[in-house]
Amino acid sequence: MFKNFKITCDEATTICDKNQYGEATFVEKVKLQLHFLSCKICRMYTKHNTLLTKIYKKKAKSDRAQKATLCMSHDEKERLRKEFEKLSA
Repeated sequence: MFKNFKITCDEATTICDKNQYGEATFVEKVKLQLHFLSCKICRMYTKHNTLLTKIYKKKAKSDRAQKATLCMSHDEKERLRKEFEKLSA
């Protein structure tokens, strides 16, 4: 019975990646957890992968917030448009 749940490290990393995006099935998650019982490396891979994802999301969120504050105001845009019109006339 447990032979059906035994997976290779390649399969485990694939399931790990799918799981992070919410695409892993319940059976795949069970297989992954059983694989973790015997494989420290895949457990560590999953831990690092999760950490990298959190760091990336935090950085992306920070960048989006920073871009919002770096946008030109309506008045600044209008002044710039007038400057361009003067130069092109």
